[in-house]
Amino acid sequence: MRRLTRKESGLTAKEYTTLARLTTPIKIQDFLDTFAFNWEQKGDTLMSPRRALAAKKANCLEGAILAAATLWINGERPLIMNVSPQLGKGDDDHVVTLYKRGNRFGAISKTNHAVLRFRDPIYRTPRELVLSYFHEWFLNATGKKLLECYSKPLDLRIFGTGWLTAEKDLWEIADMLGALPHYYFVPKGNWRHIRTADPMEIKAGKLIEWPKSDPRT
Repeated sequence: MRRLTRKESGLTAKEYTTLARLTTPIKIQDFLDTFAFNWEQKGDTLMSPRRALAAKKANCLEGAILAAATLWINGERPLIMNVSPQLGKGDDDHVVTLYKRGNRFGAISKTNHAVLRFRDPIYRTPRELVLSYFHEWFLNATGKKLLECYSKPLDLRIFGTGWLTAEKDLWEIADMLGALPHYYFVPKGNWRHIRTADPMEIKAGKLIEWPKSDPRT
């Protein structure tokens, strides 16, 4: 597919050049890793790429949207995907940006944890990619594994281009992700056979990159 031009994007020359230079998923991930994690300490946010660039911070969905915008600028589909834990079990959804190399999927991911991070393009399907997160996603308090389902990928081109520079929060993207079909991969009868994380895994799971006390968050 063709690149999104600067005129179409609505971005300034500086904003557009910053993202256009990130020509590979690895470069995009390295760039996102320089952003502080957005703890949303003044209330929930869903910043546009423009606002995230200015704030130099992002939560997982803001990071996914920014990564998707960067892929589009570089001639790739801006696809994001919701990854969900068991409902009501004490954790939030996670969102990643999908990309392909050859016929294999990888993922760009903004997270504050040592897990649920970047995935190399070795997975045949989104389902296969999501399964790679299963053993990493658990509650630190109990070690109970939570990952249950993932959404149909969402192509952000359906929202036009206004979301790249919007000053308002992009709740319509979150709403659309939540409304998409979600695919479950753990048979109900198999949850009782899932082993909890062991003490070493729980210890590793407590690592975070950006504490709330950091003023940049």
